[in-house]
Amino acid sequence: MTVAASMAMAVMVPRVPSVSARCSAVPYLPPRSFGRSSFTVPAKLLSGNGLHKVELMKTRASSSDETSTAIDTNELFTDLKEKWDGLENKTTVIIYGGGAIVAVWLSSIVVGAINSVPLLPKVMELVGLGYTGWFVYRYLLFKSSRKELAEDIDSLKKKIAGTE
Repeated sequence: MTVAASMAMAVMVPRVPSVSARCSAVPYLPPRSFGRSSFTVPAKLLSGNGLHKVELMKTRASSSDETSTAIDTNELFTDLKEKWDGLENKTTVIIYGGGAIVAVWLSSIVVGAINSVPLLPKVMELVGLGYTGWFVYRYLLFKSSRKELAEDIDSLKKKIAGTE
């Protein structure tokens, strides 16, 4: 009887791991000291031309970043100014641009409203996955359907460009 009771007690007692487990996937790092020694240059860089190469790379990176961004922005503004001056109907461009901004704003509001409904976002994800699966099966799976898709895209490009 005592053996059965001790077996029951052994089963009922929870086992605690002997090593404490951390819940993080990040490895343990010792704390940093912010003394003078943390800002010293490693001895590997001091030997030979290591330090010179590091300083050279810093100099090249800082000088090339400053000049390339300044040239690109100036070229961009001059190109935009030339294109704006070359437009005949500026009011139409302003109306279309304003309409595009309003359309993006309204679509953002609609997507936010749809996202706030509890079940609707998951249903929309399923609809998107279903459509993606249908598109892959219809246009991308077989060689003949890929050719058909390429022809459809070319005809659409021609319609947009006005060459058809």
